[in-house]
Amino acid sequence: MRTLHVSLLFLYLTAQMHSSFAQPAQTQTATDYFNEGIQKSAAKDYPGALQAFTMSIIQNPENGPSYYNQALTKISLNDIQGANLDLDLAIEFTPGDANAYLYRGINRTRQEDFRGAMQDFNRAIELSPNDALFYYNRGLCRLQINYTTTALADFTKAVTLAPSDVMMLIARGNCKMQLTDYKGALADYNLSLEKSPNKPLALAGRGYARFKLEDYKNAILDFNRAVELSKDDPELYYRRGLVKSRLGEFENALTDFDKTVQLNPNHFRALFSRGFCKSRLGNVKQAVADIDKSIEMGTANKTNKAYYSDFITASTLQLFGSVVQDRYKATELADDRADAYLLRGLIRNSEGDSKLALQDLNRVVELSPTNAETYFIRGVVRSSLGDQKGALIDCNNTIKLNPRHAEAYYLRGIIRFDSGDEAAACIDLSRSGELGYSQAYKIISTKCNAASRPTAMR
Repeated sequence: MRTLHVSLLFLYLTAQMHSSFAQPAQTQTATDYFNEGIQKSAAKDYPGALQAFTMSIIQNPENGPSYYNQALTKISLNDIQGANLDLDLAIEFTPGDANAYLYRGINRTRQEDFRGAMQDFNRAIELSPNDALFYYNRGLCRLQINYTTTALADFTKAVTLAPSDVMMLIARGNCKMQLTDYKGALADYNLSLEKSPNKPLALAGRGYARFKLEDYKNAILDFNRAVELSKDDPELYYRRGLVKSRLGEFENALTDFDKTVQLNPNHFRALFSRGFCKSRLGNVKQAVADIDKSIEMGTANKTNKAYYSDFITASTLQLFGSVVQDRYKATELADDRADAYLLRGLIRNSEGDSKLALQDLNRVVELSPTNAETYFIRGVVRSSLGDQKGALIDCNNTIKLNPRHAEAYYLRGIIRFDSGDEAAACIDLSRSGELGYSQAYKIISTKCNAASRPTAMR
């Protein structure tokens, strides 16, 4: 009887143990996985977060927030295409989620799908019209497609909604710089630096605005501070070099341009500016090599029979010098590389390589066909090479584009006088003097006033 009881007890305990091992542990719910994903994402464990959100979606495949947060995790892992697929589903299941449109718009901007990005930003703003971040990102998108004026409106709205946001102030300042509103940009950079005194982007922006406003001393101070805070940013050295070159500190500027190229060997603008400084320091061969590189990183004309005269040579000598030394300033190289061709042409001409110089200057005119100064400089060079007919045509084009170009009237007057058209020449020289080029009066006094005139009545 006792044996039977023991046997029954053993069977009961065995059954209980079997039941305990056979029953699976309590499983996590979709909500549990979702919360786990949020925690791991906050800890920057993005692979772990991705697994958690995936499990949450498996258990609840129609939950918009799970797709949205999984998309943010993929963005952190730089899986932009995968993130967009998740955001599509997030919008499908939660069509009122403005943030889903925001991040899809940001992703589309990165993929250069600007039309799709604009649609997303517009929708986000419709859903949440008082969120500064939406206007800010739409403004950034508009800047990329050169809708600068409407971008400025977006940044202004963003700043109105979030006046303490430093990045939005900087963005508006950058936008104003593109619109050449340098004083307005300076005001925005000043505001941002009041709120965040050690922001390299704001210091660099203010330094650049001051450079454009010719406040070179304070521009240097801003760039010095920005370089201290961000020592590996090639753009800071480049822009500081621009200021130094404008001050005529070519050796110091050269150091900054060297550093720029060291940090970014493909910085074609720095190569051009370094070539400019080398040309001013007499290193002509090295200057041309740098300018060649700046052109290569981006992207045969017939001339008339040349003739020279002592009168033209003597009269235009000072004019040519002023073009090279005074009128042409170190500038930032645009994408079309026009200034690189211009500077190389001037250097080649000064070295006596007239044929190649003229090829460069012809290329400049092709790239800047509505720039009066471009024609004028080519006219001066053509005249120095003896192509007076070509120089005369360039003067005509200069005056057509800029009727107040004093030096162009002067050069045309010199050429006309030398070709025998004295009446027209004196009119040109007089106009040049009226517009402020005093050198014209020296020619007028010796050439235009030589004819006999009736004496004054007594």
